[in-house]
Amino acid sequence: MKKIFAAMSIALLATPALAQSGTNSPYSQYGIGVLSDQGNSFNRGMNGVGLGLRPHNQINYLNPASYSAVDSLSFIFDAGFSLQMTNFKEGKVSKNAKNASFEYAVAGFRAAPNLGVAFGILPISNVGYQFSNTSIASLDDGTSTAVSSKYSGTGGLHEAFVGLGWSPVKGFSFGLNGGYLWGEMEHIIENSYTDSSAKSLKKKRNCSIGSYKLDFGVQYQQNLNDKDVITVGATYGLGHSLNADPTLSIISSGSVSDTTEFVAHDGIDFPSQIAAGVSYAHGTKWTVGLDYTLQQWAEAKFPEEQGNSYVSKKGLFMDSHKINAGFEYCQNPEGRSFMSRIRYRLGAGYSTPYIKVGGKDGPSQLSVSAGVGVPIVNAFNNRSMLNVSAQWVRNDASGLIKENSFRINIGFTFNERWFAKWKFE
Repeated sequence: MKKIFAAMSIALLATPALAQSGTNSPYSQYGIGVLSDQGNSFNRGMNGVGLGLRPHNQINYLNPASYSAVDSLSFIFDAGFSLQMTNFKEGKVSKNAKNASFEYAVAGFRAAPNLGVAFGILPISNVGYQFSNTSIASLDDGTSTAVSSKYSGTGGLHEAFVGLGWSPVKGFSFGLNGGYLWGEMEHIIENSYTDSSAKSLKKKRNCSIGSYKLDFGVQYQQNLNDKDVITVGATYGLGHSLNADPTLSIISSGSVSDTTEFVAHDGIDFPSQIAAGVSYAHGTKWTVGLDYTLQQWAEAKFPEEQGNSYVSKKGLFMDSHKINAGFEYCQNPEGRSFMSRIRYRLGAGYSTPYIKVGGKDGPSQLSVSAGVGVPIVNAFNNRSMLNVSAQWVRNDASGLIKENSFRINIGFTFNERWFAKWKFE
C-alpha cells in the first residue's frame, strides 16, 4: 500500500506542472484548445497506436481493457514530459516558439487474477497564445484612428482517472476508466486607439470546468499459432454536458468605464468518442498496429457571441477523424546482449480538425514519429525502461497559419517486482 500512496502523491505533485500550457498555437483560441496527444511514452514512438495493444509491462490507458494483461508480480509507474519547438508561418512572416511541459503520470498493478487497476493524471487540451495586430477603424464623427488589438489565452483541461480491466474468459477483456475532468480557460481581446477620445475595449471569455469523464473499452485476443497473436480493441467515450457556465465580460474604459457580463448557462458539451484498433504481434519480436478514432464534435454545444448576447449552440465544430499506424521491433527482450533488448518504434498518422476558423475548416494534421525503449539495468531491477521518441507534426490549411512542430517525448517506466514470495533455505 505504501507504493500506491507514493505513486498517487507523485501524480498529485505533477498537477501544477500539468496546469502549465504546452502550446503557443493561435489555434488554441478556438473550442477547448489544442487537443493533447494521448498515449504514454511507449506508444508515442508508434505515433500513439494503442487500442489493440496488451502490454504486460506498461500501462496502456488508451484502452482500459488492457489493464487485465498487467503482470501479476509488477507494480508499474510511468511519468513523461515533452520538449517542443514550433515554427509558425503566414505568408513571408515566420516565428519560432519553444515549450516544455509535464505530460502525464500513471500507475497500475494486478489486483486479482485477470483484474488490473490503473490510475493517474492526463492532459486533455491546452490553451496558450499571445499575439497582436494593428488596423484602421472609422469613428462616429467620420474620422479614422489606428487600433491596436492584443489577443491572449491561457489554460486547458486535465483528467484524473481510476481504471479497471477485467478478463472474465480467455481472449476477452473489458475495461472502464472513470475520471474527473477539470480546468480553466481564459481568452482576452484588448483594443486600444490612438485617438484619445475613443474608449478602449476589452473582451474577456472565462470558463471553469469540473465534471466527470467515462471511457469504456473491450479487447479480443486470438492466438494464430505458437508465436503470432492478433488483438482487436475498441473504446467508447461518453459525451455529455460539462455543466459549465462560461462568461463573456465586455469592459469599455475612457472618461467613464462600463462593464457588461453575459453568461451562457450549461454552455459546453464534451463530445462522444468512438475508436477501434488492431494489432498483430509475432512473439515478442515485433508488433504492428492500426487505430482509428472518431470524435463527434459536430453535436457538441459551445458558446458564441451573437450581437448583444452570449449563447450556446451546436454546429460550431466538425467531427474529427484520426488514423494512426505504428510498428515496434525488438531482437530479443530476454537476451543477454543489452543491444538486443532495445525496442525500436516507428509511426505515422493523419487527423482532420474539429475547429472552424472564419467559417472554414481548421488545419488538418500530419505526423510521423520514431522512438526507442532502452532497458534500465542495475543491481536491483532489470525490468524498468527509458522511452524516448521524436515526433514531427504539421498543421496546415489553405490560407491559414502553417505550423511545423518537432517534439521530443521522454518517459520513465518504473517496473518493480511486487508480490513475489521470498524463499529461504
